[in-house]
Amino acid sequence: MLLLSILPSIILFVVVWKGDRYEKEPPKLLAKLFLFGTLTTISAFIVEFLFGEVILGFMNHQGILYALIDNFLIVALAEEAGKYIVLKKVTWNHPAFNYTFDAVVYAVSVSLGFATLENVLYIFGGGVGTAIARALFSIPGHFIYALYMGYYYGFARFCDAYNDDGLKKKYLKLAFWVPVLIHGFYDFCLSTEYGIFILIFLIFEVVLTIFAIRKFLRLSKIAATIPGSGGNEMITQNGMEDVRSSSSR
Repeated sequence: MLLLSILPSIILFVVVWKGDRYEKEPPKLLAKLFLFGTLTTISAFIVEFLFGEVILGFMNHQGILYALIDNFLIVALAEEAGKYIVLKKVTWNHPAFNYTFDAVVYAVSVSLGFATLENVLYIFGGGVGTAIARALFSIPGHFIYALYMGYYYGFARFCDAYNDDGLKKKYLKLAFWVPVLIHGFYDFCLSTEYGIFILIFLIFEVVLTIFAIRKFLRLSKIAATIPGSGGNEMITQNGMEDVRSSSSR
C-alpha cells in the first residue's frame, strides 16, 4: 500500500529530473525541498481547518458558492501558498539555481513532497480504489500545478538577474496565482455533483496537460542561464529575448 502511495510521485519526479539536460541539481537541495513540501501538507490542513470553520461554518455545504469558496479561496490558496513560500525561501538565492529550468525541478520537488504525504494519508484511509483514483487525478494535478509555478518562477529569477523589476514581479505573481486558479478550478469541478462539471473537468485536464507539457519542453529546450550564477553563458545566446517572448504566450 505504501508503494502505491509513493510510486506516482517517483515516476513524475524522474520525468522532470531527466528533463534537466544541462546540470543536475544537488540531491541535498532536492531532498530539503521534498521534506519541506511534506510539511506544507500539515500547514495547509491547519489553515484549511481554521479558515474553513470561520468562513464556511455557517454556509450550506451543498451549494455551488460553498464549493467555489472552499476550493479556490481556502484549499487551493492554502496549499499553493505553502509550496510557493518554501520554493522561494529555499531556492531564490541558492547558488545551484543557475538555469531557468532548475525552477521546474525545484517546484516539482516541493509539490511532490506535499502530494506524497497527502497521498499516503488518503490511501491508508481509503484503500486501493483511492490509490488508483489519486494516481490518475490528484498526483498528476499537483505535478501540473508545479510545472506552471516553476515555469514562471524561473523566468522571474532570470529577470531579477537582469534587474528587470517589472517583469520579475509579473512572473512572481503568475508563479503563484496561475497554480492557485488551476488548482481551484480542478478541485471545484471534481467536488460538484453536476455531470456538466465532470465533462468540463475532463476537457480541462486534457487541455491543461497539453499546455503544461509544451511549457515543460520549451523551458527545457531554452535552458536560459541566469546571469552571475555560474552557469554556462553560451547555452542561450538570446535568453532575455526568449523569456520576454514567452510572456506573451
